[in-house]
Amino acid sequence: MEEFAAAVGLSRPTVSKYFQDPSSVRQRVREKIEVGLKDTGFRPNLFAVNLNRRRSKIVGLIFPNSMDPFYMGWRRQLEVEATSAGYLPFVFSSDGRAELEAEALETLSSLNAAGVIMVPVGGNTAHREKVKAIAKRNPIVFIDAPFDAEEAFVGTNNAQSMALITDYLTRFGDRPCYFDMPAVNSNAKERRDAYTATMLRRGLEPILVPIQSSTVWDFERFAFDEASRFLREGGFPTKIILCGNDRVAFGLLAALQQAGKKVGITPDCDLRVAGHDNQPLSEYIWPPLTTVQQNVTEMGRLAMKLLLSRLEAPEGAKGQRRAEHILVNADLVLRSSA
Repeated sequence: MEEFAAAVGLSRPTVSKYFQDPSSVRQRVREKIEVGLKDTGFRPNLFAVNLNRRRSKIVGLIFPNSMDPFYMGWRRQLEVEATSAGYLPFVFSSDGRAELEAEALETLSSLNAAGVIMVPVGGNTAHREKVKAIAKRNPIVFIDAPFDAEEAFVGTNNAQSMALITDYLTRFGDRPCYFDMPAVNSNAKERRDAYTATMLRRGLEPILVPIQSSTVWDFERFAFDEASRFLREGGFPTKIILCGNDRVAFGLLAALQQAGKKVGITPDCDLRVAGHDNQPLSEYIWPPLTTVQQNVTEMGRLAMKLLLSRLEAPEGAKGQRRAEHILVNADLVLRSSA
C-alpha cells in the first residue's frame, strides 16, 4: 500500500482511509485513487489488513448443512443483512460435525472476524467448552437452535408453531401421531414437547411414533427407512401424521407413495401428513405439504441486529455477553396433504 500511495502521489493514511470507506475521502482524491487502481491493478491484501486491525469487517456464517434449502434461505438473508451493514460474510459448513464447526470457528478467529452467526451442532462437553471460550473473544449469535441459556440466540418459537399445527390437525376426527426428527439439536425435543402439551391441553392422548434413536442430518433417508419399517410391521397408529420438520415429511411421503398409500384431504385418501419449516420444496412435492412457515427474513434481520449491537457496544461493555433469546412466531400454511 505504501508503494501504491507513492505511485498516485498520496499519503498512505489517505489511501488506507479510502479502502476502509471510499466516501470518507474527497471526490477528487477518490477519483485519483480509482484511476491509480485501474493503471496498476493494485488490490489490498484483505488478510493482511484484517490482521492489522483491532476488528475486521468479516462476519462468519456457519451452517450444519450447506445443501439444506432452509439454511440456504438463512444464508441469503444474512448475507444481505451483513453486506448492507458494511460487513463481508464468510460462509462455512460444519456438515453436522462438531470438529468441523470448531475448525470453522478457529479459522474465523485467525482471520480476526468481527463476529459469528451460527447454527450449533451440539457436540460433547469438550467441544462446547471450546465454543464457549471462543464466544468470550468473538461475539457469537446462535440461530435456529440455542446453544445454552447464556449465549445470544434468535429462532422460531417452537412452542407456538407446533401448538398451531397440532391444534389444527386435531380437528379431523382422529388424533395426529407424531413422527419425530433426529435429535441433532434442541429443536427436536422442543417440538415434541409442544406437540405433547397441545394434545394434553385438548384432552387427547399424545401418540409418539416409536422411531429409532438417531443424530443423522440425512433426515429424508432416515424418515424413509423408518416409515418403510412401520409399513412393513403394520402401519401407523393413526391416519394423521405430524412430522418434526418438512425434510422428515419428504422421506415419509416417499415411503407412503412407494407403498401405494394415498395422502391428502379427500375422502379416498389413506393418510394426512403435515410438517414444520415450509421448506422451499414443500409447495412443489405431491401432494403439496401442509406445514408452518418460519419467518427466516425476520430472524435473519434480528440476528444481524443483535450481533451488530454487540459489535458497536462501548469498549468497556464489549466483554459483557448478552444472553438475549429472541423467539419469532410462525404461520400456518395449509395445502392439500392435510
